Order: sequence, then C-alpha cells, then structure tokens
Amino acid sequence: MGPGILGKKIGMTQVYRANGEVVPVTLLKAGPCVVVQRKTPTVDGYDAAQLGLVEFAKANRVTKPVAGHVKKANAEGVKFMRELPLNGGDLKTGDRVLVDQFKPKDKVDVIGLSKGRGFASLVKRHHFRGGPDSHGSMFHRAPGSIGASSFPSRVFPGMKMAGQMGTTRVTVRNLEVIQVDADDNVLMVKGAVPGPNGGYVVVRPAKK
Repeated sequence: MGPGILGKKIGMTQVYRANGEVVPVTLLKAGPCVVVQRKTPTVDGYDAAQLGLVEFAKANRVTKPVAGHVKKANAEGVKFMRELPLNGGDLKTGDRVLVDQFKPKDKVDVIGLSKGRGFASLVKRHHFRGGPDSHGSMFHRAPGSIGASSFPSRVFPGMKMAGQMGTTRVTVRNLEVIQVDADDNVLMVKGAVPGPNGGYVVVRPAKK
C-alpha cells in the first residue's frame, strides 16, 4: 500500500456483498495526486511526501505563494495539499500517486473537516438535557450555574458552554475498502466519512 491519497467526498450509497449483505458506503473521488515536494531525513530531518490534488483549479482560485510552490513540480492547477509520512520508497517530486495503491478489504483512515454547525447551544453541542418545556418552568435551554460568586469566583477552564460547533479535524479509523475504480479515480469505503459532500479528505493506510 502506498503513502495515501487526497480526494473529495462524493456522497453515500449502499451496495450488496456476494452473500446478500447490504453495506453502507461512501464514495470518494480519490486523486490523481502529484508529489509537490519530497522531504528527506538528510535535508529535513524526516521522511515525507507533500501531495497535491490535481483538480485543475483556476488561476484566480490559487494564491500566488501556492502557485509558485507547485510550479516547481509542474503541478499547476493544484490547490489542496497535504503532507503524508513515508517510510522509505522511491517517490520523487513530480511523481503521480493514484488510487490503485488500495485494494478491496484494505483498512484505511479517513481525515476530514466535520460539518460546521455555527454557534450552538449546550443542548446541541454538549447534549445537555435542559429543563421542562411547560407547567410554569422558566428554565428551558439555559446553561445554569457556571461557577459560584464567592468561591471559586471564576469559570473553570474547559467548562462546557455554548460556542462554535463543527469545522474541526476528525479522523475515522479502520474503514474497509469495498471497491476501487482506477479508471474514474473513485474509492468506495464502508461507513461514513467526516464533512459535507464535496469536502476535502485525506485517505491513508490504517494505523494498527
């Protein structure tokens, strides 16, 4: 198995195994990717490859620093880049990384940004029960006490409160590869994947 690959989430569907079992799957548009930069232990102190997703992005959608960086690898049109660790191998700048590095029944980890939920209350964000909805109650979805006035006279760090929810890096581990379509660069994995349809994801070999 290769170092991993970058891609986009297409959506979810279901397929049938040969024994008739229904399997929920997520379709990922995985690659093609190009090695934008190779990090080596002698120069950088560690071994890794910086991959860029080839999606032919318009020039006005790519910042000038990124455009200049990817131009060295003849990888114009790349906007989304991530660095993946390597353990040796002969990958070099400009090489292509394709989805055929995966095979059915392989285990992978998928990393993405969770869906943004905006400013969420305690009930949605932290699953607080809240108070009664009726019968004279004046306590519904409020947080209640967050710290007494005399002692400790402050709010403790880490207190569960309302705030921004979602848009955080989430890793789903050990998803099974169900099918690989090398012609259309589509990877089918069992289960759900973080983020909305069209969101960027990183697929890497599962860490045991």
